[in-house]
Amino acid sequence: MIDRYRAGRLRQRQGRRPGADKLRDVNLRALGGSGIEVSEISLGSWLTYSGGVSGEQARACVRAAFEEQINFIDTANIYGRGASEELLGEVLSDYPRADYVLATKLYFPMSATDRGLSKAQIHKQIDASLARLRTDYVDLYQCHRYDDRTPLEETMQGLAEVVEAGKARHVGFSEWPVERVRDSLELAAGGARWVSSQPQYSMLWRAPEAELIPLCEAEQISQIVWSPLAQGVLTGKYTPGAPPPADSRAASESMGGFIEQLVATPVLEAVQRLRPVAEEAGLTLPQLALAWVLREGNVASAIVGASRPEQVRANASASGVELSAETLAAVDEALGAVVVR
Repeated sequence: MIDRYRAGRLRQRQGRRPGADKLRDVNLRALGGSGIEVSEISLGSWLTYSGGVSGEQARACVRAAFEEQINFIDTANIYGRGASEELLGEVLSDYPRADYVLATKLYFPMSATDRGLSKAQIHKQIDASLARLRTDYVDLYQCHRYDDRTPLEETMQGLAEVVEAGKARHVGFSEWPVERVRDSLELAAGGARWVSSQPQYSMLWRAPEAELIPLCEAEQISQIVWSPLAQGVLTGKYTPGAPPPADSRAASESMGGFIEQLVATPVLEAVQRLRPVAEEAGLTLPQLALAWVLREGNVASAIVGASRPEQVRANASASGVELSAETLAAVDEALGAVVVR
């Protein structure tokens, strides 16, 4: 089976000299009905830039993202209780604001009294995030989870006010129950019209396909998905029965708290069965996993974390890869029962 590479970008990258003239490395996709185009691969900062790696490593990764023409940066106020936003604010101040699309989130507790999606919190937290990010606005302001303690009408009004004030261009949600998304669509008006959904989505975790993606597709809401590499498990770095590599997320006290279920033996064995599938397609495992996510037209971008610049470059190389029907069938056969739907 042969997988096609748009404009031969992958092969050109492999032989590219630093600083050489190049085609756009990462393809762009529309972000819902926003009019914004975001890179298919985006840089996230969940566990890495909130203290998981050194500041200099984080800066190097951001620089690599710009070199690869990744234009979409995702963070949240809760990542390191502001530490990620502060670091990104420092690094991004070296770049023209119009050169990147910046997203952040609110909901989780920032103090004993500051949490949720009330109007007061929406206004307080956007101001705090903007100060840390050293910018006058974010392109995308996201509700990190659904707040069942605040009337939905109040949340939607607060978001609309933030957009009307020019502090956020557009709004999105992450991991909301589908029924609450439906309810919110009836209340959305003007600036509070969703343009994005941020769910967990990967070869291993396909739950959004059942209801969320069809609903969002009908409403011009794009997916910007987190954990498309299943926290690194789909890179194949973890071997069944062997201790995790010393420099991996699973071996890290600060970054390994969310990976336990993903390194279960049946999952790792299934991932190893993907190796010949990737090899037959002429891909690495990360390229296969990211291309699999991007095969879904409702996905605007796959958010990847990186602790080293070479990881950013390797992930960027998945943009533009098109998987054949044979490859997709082989993926399903290899993973079998470990897939969550």
